[in-house]
Amino acid sequence: MDFFDKLGKKASQTYKGAAEKTSKIAKETKFRMAINDNRAKINDIYKEIGAKVYEKHIREEDINIDNKLTEECMKIDVLADEIEDYRKEILELKDRKQCKKCSKEIDVEFKFCPNCGEKQDEDIILKQTEEISETIEDEELENNETEE
Repeated sequence: MDFFDKLGKKASQTYKGAAEKTSKIAKETKFRMAINDNRAKINDIYKEIGAKVYEKHIREEDINIDNKLTEECMKIDVLADEIEDYRKEILELKDRKQCKKCSKEIDVEFKFCPNCGEKQDEDIILKQTEEISETIEDEELENNETEE
């Protein structure tokens, strides 16, 4: 009976691992689709800005389009901020971070960037280490509860 209990626990752990990976992949795909959608919207805004500038040129009138351009630029800023947030979420899902100097994607536990040698923030490493410790403690509690 002990064999079947161990087999059941191992199957359960494998299922949980597969479910977590599938969830991460689904979230990453969702974020990447949102990034692509925002990039398409930004390109549309660029076209609108270009059209407004060209229209002003063709009319050869003294038309003030500064307010319209400022509004369009603010839309781009909002979309770019969303893209950055999605990108950070993707990095977090992959247990990666971005070097603050060269912007290369690196493992979260690296204290120095392997690309440029820049020292990385300790706070991020400590935070992630604490999160890993909490996850391990939660798993140990689950294992203890199932054994009882």
